[in-house]
Amino acid sequence: MGDQLINLLLFAVPSLIVGALAFMFFREHVENENNRRNFLMLKDLKKESLPQRFQAYERFSLFLERISPNKLLTRIAPVSSNKQDYENLLVNSIEQEFEHNLSQQIYITDNCWSIINASKNATVQLIRKAALNDKVDSADKLREYILTDMIDRTPPSSAALSYIKQEVSELWQ
Repeated sequence: MGDQLINLLLFAVPSLIVGALAFMFFREHVENENNRRNFLMLKDLKKESLPQRFQAYERFSLFLERISPNKLLTRIAPVSSNKQDYENLLVNSIEQEFEHNLSQQIYITDNCWSIINASKNATVQLIRKAALNDKVDSADKLREYILTDMIDRTPPSSAALSYIKQEVSELWQ
């Protein structure tokens, strides 16, 4: 009986070791295949979403260019001499443009979205602050004041545009 037990163990132990090794290799192979499939699927997904991401960056770049005070004031002329009406016209134009591009935020990073949003808000504040100036009493003077103020300063949208360019360049790497 002792010899039979030893013979059984001599056959069983190597079989168990081979079985355990086969199981480990099979499990590793299945895991590698899953990782490869996930990688290929992610690669295809990125390839399909890349044009949409570029379009979102393009639209936000255009938005930022359009709300730059110099371009905004050149594009939108006052309809009356009332500075409050002109201020509202400018702010409403910025808000409409922003809302038109709102859905594109899902294709850009959260940091980029925050910077674009901050740029828009800073531009609106710049217009509102200029309208509060006591020297500004008409729409034309508001326009002149903002344009003169922006000669020495960079518009708030410049930082956001730089950030967009940086993010897009990282997409190529």
